[in-house]
Amino acid sequence: MKILVMSDTHSDAAVITRVMEQNPSVDAIFHCGDSELPFTAPELQGIYKVRGNCDHDVNFPTEVVEEIDGKRIFMTHGHLFNVKSSLTSLSYRAREVQADVALFGHSHVLGVELVDEILYVNPGSLLLPRGRKEKSYAIIENIENGWHIIFYSEEKNKIAEKTLLY
Repeated sequence: MKILVMSDTHSDAAVITRVMEQNPSVDAIFHCGDSELPFTAPELQGIYKVRGNCDHDVNFPTEVVEEIDGKRIFMTHGHLFNVKSSLTSLSYRAREVQADVALFGHSHVLGVELVDEILYVNPGSLLLPRGRKEKSYAIIENIENGWHIIFYSEEKNKIAEKTLLY
């Protein structure tokens, strides 16, 4: 399984298209909210997507749970789980839905950690990053006994890379 994860694009539809075109060989694409586009926007077609605190279209779900290649992926924007303060509420929900992966945005700060065999990934923001200058997204690949995560800039320059084993 190899997935592309982005978040917090805040009305920049063109960046969504560019990032998708740069990564044609992924199994699925996830947008963690605050696209500020309509749910039916052409740039979001074929993408798993959730509603962020800046999204006004009520057709977006607040959560998505999807299984890809035997891995259960839980996605939410993060504002309803207070992710700027702690991942505790998010981790409770991830365990409730039996997630292998929890994807979220909201803070605009990229990060990854593996806790109790659940992978938590925030891809950062493709418009207004915090904590670094590069706008970012993530590619997550399931490998034997773990995960390989690469964070890229919008130009597809590697920002950070991590392999986490369980």
